[in-house]
Amino acid sequence: MLSIENIEVTYHHTVQALRGLSLEVPEGKIVTLLGTNGAGKSTTLKAASNLLAMENGHVGEGRISFRGESVFGITPDKLVQRGLFHVREGRRIFSEMTVEDNLIAAAYALDGRGVKPDYDKVYAFFPRLKERKSQIAGYLSGGEQQMLAFGRAMVAQPSMILMDEPSLGLAPKIVEEIFATIRRLNAEDGVSILLVEQNAGVAFSVADYGYIMESGQIVMEGPVDKLRDDKDIRSFYLGVATEGTARESFRDIKHYKRRKRWLS
Repeated sequence: MLSIENIEVTYHHTVQALRGLSLEVPEGKIVTLLGTNGAGKSTTLKAASNLLAMENGHVGEGRISFRGESVFGITPDKLVQRGLFHVREGRRIFSEMTVEDNLIAAAYALDGRGVKPDYDKVYAFFPRLKERKSQIAGYLSGGEQQMLAFGRAMVAQPSMILMDEPSLGLAPKIVEEIFATIRRLNAEDGVSILLVEQNAGVAFSVADYGYIMESGQIVMEGPVDKLRDDKDIRSFYLGVATEGTARESFRDIKHYKRRKRWLS
């Protein structure tokens, strides 16, 4: 469904953020993209949704296609209308509008598709949003704002969602609820999802396939079960000690680089 082939991305025509990056998101699947801060995960999503220009970013080489058609030259709003919805890091809701007005605004994505917005479905998934539908969105809790961001994507009825750090800054109970919704939307509606996360544990709980990024490149990929069993992934991303050693951390930079055998 989404194909990214050997792309190079630079900011301000000088800073290279992605180098020969390729990945695939098959129809009906959840794919996770993991990596440390600055690895290029968010840049990858912005490249796919054509938001790079807003930050002086540019795809210099490679190809990105959605449903077999190149996304280059298609404005972000038109991509949304074609079924590609980007839930950005930090929620990016309309904070001065009500919950209900935020959902109504998302219905713009349905223009020309002959489909009516289904607000009741959003409220069924997130009952708290229904209780607060007349409340100004900026006064919602962080978890409720993330639910609203997800709800806006649901109103647009996309065939694919790009999700950037949905667990960021949220309590574990809310994270569990958000990821249960991701799993349910994929299972019930067949929505394909490219999920950017730093919390590998929750990402692996819903994903079918995963990619590991470092310094703008894919350094490892495979089915989630394979990645979960890899001792470097277990040590650096899941915090699980291996071979009888103490728990390790990717924050120990020298040791991390020395142990990253997939780059050797």
